[in-house]
Amino acid sequence: MDIFVQLVINGLLLGGAYTIISLGLTLIFGVVRVVNFAHGEFLMIGMYMVYLIATHFGVHPYAGLIPVAVILFALGAMTQKAIIQPLLNADEHIQIFATVGVSTILLNLALVIFGANVYRAPVELGTSTMNVGTYTVVTGQLITFIIGLTLAVLLHLFMHRTYLGRALRAVAQHRYAAMLMGVNVHTVYAIAFGLGTAFVGVAAGLLAPQYPVFPTVGTYFVLTAFVIVVLGGLGSLYGAVAGSMILGVVDTLAGYYIAPDLKEVVYFGIFLLILVLRPTGLFGIGTE
Repeated sequence: MDIFVQLVINGLLLGGAYTIISLGLTLIFGVVRVVNFAHGEFLMIGMYMVYLIATHFGVHPYAGLIPVAVILFALGAMTQKAIIQPLLNADEHIQIFATVGVSTILLNLALVIFGANVYRAPVELGTSTMNVGTYTVVTGQLITFIIGLTLAVLLHLFMHRTYLGRALRAVAQHRYAAMLMGVNVHTVYAIAFGLGTAFVGVAAGLLAPQYPVFPTVGTYFVLTAFVIVVLGGLGSLYGAVAGSMILGVVDTLAGYYIAPDLKEVVYFGIFLLILVLRPTGLFGIGTE
């Protein structure tokens, strides 16, 4: 029983990292209605930035995540303006191909600059463990979990209590009606894409002490994030949080009770079941 509880705790803490990544992905889809297949490569860029800041300036990744999030916000907004915006009225598969193209460019750019070598940020804070009663938690995972839930709450308040947040929700519901109400839809799209990308900048700073950095590091996390946003409901912020916790627990339980190299099979099986039985996910489609 103690092992089971420990695994559930580990899964929930892992869900904190998934929450941050999934919130960014679901915000972009919920507002812009574009599935961003370059999300993982933006995470990879963020982790390389954090690594370089930590290595060359001695700044801990937890402090480095702030400038990295700002840079990725700008990069995401520019990507929306330059690549996604001209394709908004095109077929959905054209938009998907565009984000896949961005993904391919960023991945190969990382390979050219850094090669296929594996790097790790030279820090200890975030990799130590602490005891909570009879259970053990990794401090980095606990910090990531707390920040993930905090960001979810702040994003909810932002979406409901600010003019810009309400504009984001209005555009998500019906962009032409929002345009008639005086909302600058193109600016809102750029902000939404930038915010979604900034979330992976935050995730990069939190994950850098725990995971090595290499060109395909973002693939694992974002493939999982796609399962999460489908599980929770495409565009549902509440669903992103709930789905992250569920899949985090499934990840750790499957890795222990079945096999570490088969856990992806388990949650991709869940992914297929959701598509068949409840395509709208647990919370339906939309941005709350």
